Amino acid sequence: MNDRLDEAKIEQLRGWGAGLSADGDYELRAAGRAILLLIEEIERLHIDVWNAKAIQEQDRPDRADADDQLEVSLERTLRRTSKSAVTE
Repeated sequence: MNDRLDEAKIEQLRGWGAGLSADGDYELRAAGRAILLLIEEIERLHIDVWNAKAIQEQDRPDRADADDQLEVSLERTLRRTSKSAVTE
């Protein structure tokens, strides 16, 4: 069993957070918003890690491959962030 938060698990949490945020009960709305805020922080931390890796990769000769991976990862994050902004 993989206990790490992969993209599918984060999307499931995002769905739960959005659903709870739309609930009529104040406490459930607050819990939903908290889930969404934590997901946003996780995404920001991922970007920070990717940026740190990119800085390290600048000194390596195989930099082109790392740049391609960073670009793909950032595009995925931006798509997810755009989707969540539309649902809020």
